[in-house]
Amino acid sequence: MSSKKIDREPLVASLAKLSGSQVLVVGDLMLDHYLVGTVERISPEAPVPVVAVQSEHLLLGGAGNVALNISRLGGSPHLIGLTGSDDNAENLRQLVALENLEGDIVTVDDRPTTIKTRIIAQNQQVARVDKEVSRPLDIQQSQGVLDAIAEIIDEYEVIILSDYGKGLVTFEFMDAFRNLVLSQERPPKVLVDPKLKNFNLYKGAYCVTPNSKEALEASHRLSFESRVDVLRTGASIFRQLACEHVLITLGPNGMALFETPSEVYHFPTVAKRVFDVTGAGDTVIATLGISLAAGLDLLTASLLANYAAGNVIAEVGTATTTQEALARAIRYGHTPEIVSWLSDKDQVEK
Repeated sequence: MSSKKIDREPLVASLAKLSGSQVLVVGDLMLDHYLVGTVERISPEAPVPVVAVQSEHLLLGGAGNVALNISRLGGSPHLIGLTGSDDNAENLRQLVALENLEGDIVTVDDRPTTIKTRIIAQNQQVARVDKEVSRPLDIQQSQGVLDAIAEIIDEYEVIILSDYGKGLVTFEFMDAFRNLVLSQERPPKVLVDPKLKNFNLYKGAYCVTPNSKEALEASHRLSFESRVDVLRTGASIFRQLACEHVLITLGPNGMALFETPSEVYHFPTVAKRVFDVTGAGDTVIATLGISLAAGLDLLTASLLANYAAGNVIAEVGTATTTQEALARAIRYGHTPEIVSWLSDKDQVEK
């Protein structure tokens, strides 16, 4: 193994390139609903806390949060996804408009708009209530999304597929989506934030960004006991998906970037504290996507994504970051070493 320190100022200078970079974001749309309050007693009806709500707010979740992250970093996202035909669909559209996001939001009639209600007290999540229908959509229902992609795909060099397993991503959808991508004179880079149940559908992606749990389950492993376990997991994902690159987010242990199965870089987390990991995966793939669209190399894009994740997990609830916040984190925060993980090829592929 070899290591090197990150050069802070060139990394900070690269942030200016993010401004105006275009990214197409496709995926499951949802609302994040927060009830925030305090707990002072236990209910006499059941052994559960009574939360006195002091504030309530709605935020964009899922693919919408990915687009919002790109926008806050100075980029120009275009959002494509589905909603139901209910009041929450209108709330979602209003949030998209309020955030000045461009997009095509397609309505389907046989399901509600996905909404996740999180109850927060004393900076801790007490409970979460999900309202959703996640059965797979047939190709006729998702055709509106494919049509919207086809209209503008030639304008984008990077597409983020944000799969939350709510029914949009199916074999039929991915087959049609892949054909659209490959039909372009210069096929865009497709980045995928994966869902385990659809893992085998992402074949040929430019980069997939599983977290530890998703990567372990996809490779049928129980835990990361050592560096070699991570290397074997990455190699397994390459074999399954024939993708170009893999970025595994390792929670408190940072990230492992697989340029190839045998060229792997690890960098520790830069987070000073962890309050809430909600939306951290959205921030990682958003930062990765906008950085690649800006012409940065994959290693630099991954380093910026690591800093961005460190910023958002220090906040309670779904959060985003900015170029200014990233610059401060890079200049004044912890500077991790990039470690090149080298290993015997036969050992890794076991």
